Amino acid sequence: MLITSRGRRIGGRAVLGVVSTLVLGVTGFAWSQLHRLDTGLVTADVIAPSAQVPDIPAGEPLAVAQNILLVGLDSRTKPDGTPLPQNVLDALHAGGGDDGGNTTDTMIVVHVPVGGAAATAISIPRDSYVDIPGYGKHKINSAYSRARADQRGKLAQQGMSGPELEVAADAAGAKSAIAAVQKLTGLTVNHYAAVNLSGFAALSQAVGGVRVCLKAPVHDSFSGADFPAGTQTVSGTQALAFVRQRHGLPNGDLDRIARQQAFMSAMAETVLGSGTFTDPARLSSLVDALAGSVTLDHGWNLLSFAQQLHGLSSGAIAFGTIPVQSLSLATPSDGDAVKVDPAQVKEFVQAQISSPDVSASGGTPGSGTVHPSSSGGVVRPIAETTTPAPPAGTPAQPKMTTASGCVN
Repeated sequence: MLITSRGRRIGGRAVLGVVSTLVLGVTGFAWSQLHRLDTGLVTADVIAPSAQVPDIPAGEPLAVAQNILLVGLDSRTKPDGTPLPQNVLDALHAGGGDDGGNTTDTMIVVHVPVGGAAATAISIPRDSYVDIPGYGKHKINSAYSRARADQRGKLAQQGMSGPELEVAADAAGAKSAIAAVQKLTGLTVNHYAAVNLSGFAALSQAVGGVRVCLKAPVHDSFSGADFPAGTQTVSGTQALAFVRQRHGLPNGDLDRIARQQAFMSAMAETVLGSGTFTDPARLSSLVDALAGSVTLDHGWNLLSFAQQLHGLSSGAIAFGTIPVQSLSLATPSDGDAVKVDPAQVKEFVQAQISSPDVSASGGTPGSGTVHPSSSGGVVRPIAETTTPAPPAGTPAQPKMTTASGCVN
C-alpha cells in the first residue's frame, strides 16, 4: 500500500539556513554582510569536480540549474570541530556527546532552475531504507554517520586529533550523504550546506522568531516542547523544540514532519517578506548565526550565487516530500524503516523540477502563501502540482490538500 507522509520533512535547521543564505544581498549593507559571511563560514571539499559549476559574472541570472543538498545535523560539535558546551546541549535538550548524534536528522534537496527566480525543496524522510554506496542498504540518515565513524577511526589511528579530526570526519560523512541522495533521486548535487543543532536555535532567533499554530497544547520533556494551543511566535530553543518534538504526538514522526513543514512555510515568509535584509541589526544577527553554525562546500561563492537569484520570493518556493510505500518496513539490522521505491522517487523528483512553475518567473513577490499539506506531494502558491501516478496495482496517493495552518 502506498502511503504519503502527512507533511513534508522540511527540516527547520537546514532550510532556514539556505533560505537565509539564498536571498542575502538586496541592499548595499546586505552585500557587505555577505562578504563578511564568506570569510566566516567553515567550508569542506565534498563536491566532486564533475558536479562543480563554473562561476557566473556578477549580476547575471543563474545560467545553470543547480541542486543543493541541505542537511540538519544532530551534531554535538560546531562546524569548526570544537565541541558544543554542555550548557548549550542542556538548553537544547540534546544530551551529551554519547547520547546519539552525527546523523542527518534532516535531508532536503533544493533545486534552483535556470534564472534563479524559483526553487523547489524536496525532503527525504530520515528513515528511508535505501542503498548507501559502500555500505549496502540502510536508513539514509546513517550514510553520514557510518562514513564519518569509519574515517574518524582511520585518521585517529594515524595520529590526528582534536577539531582537525572532527572536521575531516565530517567531510567524509558529507560525501557519503551526497552519494546516497544522488543514487536515490537521480540528481547531481552541486552544492552542500549543513546546519547543526545550536545553529537552528540561533538562526530562528536572529530573524525575530516565527509564528506557528498548534491545535492543542503540548508538553514533552524529551524535546523541551511546552506550548499552549493556538497561534504563537517561537524562536531559539523553543523553535528547535517545536520542530523536534516526536513523543506525545498522535502520529509521532508524521506529526513532526507536519510541524517542520508548517514552520518552514512561515519561515520563508518571515525571512523574505518582513524586511530582514533592510534591517541592519537583524541582518547582522542572521549573518553571525550563519557563520557560527553552517558548513558549506568549498568553492561555493555565496556573493555570486545570491546575485543570480533574481526575483526569488516566498511565493516562488515550493516544498515537497518523496513518496513512500510503508512507514514500518522491517529490516535485518536497522529496525523499522520507511520503504521507498527508487524508481518512483526519481519519477517524482523529475516531475517536480520539470514543472512549468519551476521555470516561471516566480510571480509577483509575496503573491502566494505557502501552507503545509496534510498529505504528500508538493504545495505551490502559484499553481498546484500532483505526484506522479504510482505503479500499476498500487493505490493512488491521497489528494493533496492545504492545511489551515494549525498542526498537532
